[in-house]
Amino acid sequence: MPPPPSSSHKYHVFLSFRGEDTRKTFTDHLYSNLVQAGVNTFRDDEELRKGTEIRSELIQAIEDSMISIVIFSKNYASSSWCLDELLKILECREQHGQLVIPIFYDVNPSEVRRQAGTFDKALSKHKKRFGKEKVARWKAAVKEAANLSGRDLQNVEDGYSNFLKLDFLTFLYW
Repeated sequence: MPPPPSSSHKYHVFLSFRGEDTRKTFTDHLYSNLVQAGVNTFRDDEELRKGTEIRSELIQAIEDSMISIVIFSKNYASSSWCLDELLKILECREQHGQLVIPIFYDVNPSEVRRQAGTFDKALSKHKKRFGKEKVARWKAAVKEAANLSGRDLQNVEDGYSNFLKLDFLTFLYW
């Protein structure tokens, strides 16, 4: 069992993901494996998303986490909620040294880094609703997070969740 989170952290891990892409597949498997291993993990539930802006509970959970795992998937950038989470995650990385680990789930990492394909389409669509400045911040955040050391899990359902669990446990004990 991993050591408890430090006094300044309530969670070992915060999971950022696009629910429609991974909630009932990879993210559920990863979450279950982490929890079974004693890793205190925060995953939002669908009820939190009733509002249009990122809720204070999510902001607090991000701030209270030692590690944030960003699960980039095909529709991640179509969610302004996910993109706002990512901004907060990177703020915590910069200000508090939070570890950020990107996982590329069924999406090419270079497409995410370059914001091509579905990422380009989603971000372009957001310009109409949120404006150029906000979208520019999101683009910079996606690029920054996608350039961090992470895992490429293209075309994988749940085969890597145990492998990932071991990676995080190794980090927590190290």
